[in-house]
Amino acid sequence: MSYVDGFVVAVPRENIEAYKKFSTFAGSIWKEYGALEYVECVGDDVPYGELTSFPRAVQAKEDEVVVFSWITYRSRQERDDVNAKVMGDPRLQGDQWQMPFDGKRMIYGGFEMLLKL
Repeated sequence: MSYVDGFVVAVPRENIEAYKKFSTFAGSIWKEYGALEYVECVGDDVPYGELTSFPRAVQAKEDEVVVFSWITYRSRQERDDVNAKVMGDPRLQGDQWQMPFDGKRMIYGGFEMLLKL
């Protein structure tokens, strides 16, 4: 079954277009190297919970929106290979691709797919 990298970030509302531009470019590189799917979703109904929630997890501020993303691969090994190529790609280096969000508050991880209907 497939392997998934998942991400949750808080993006300033004023940076959503810059985030979309960066993600469109970066996603094309992930796909070029073998990712099956690259998805970015902007929070629409993401309440700030009393104990836990997406906004709490990334310490979202009033002027930020939560973005939930995932990238799918055929396997963990393929994910590791693709990510190594992406991280070494010179197209993603340089000042023009500075992150339009605070990367220190990003939550991410790799997941083995348990069920897909």
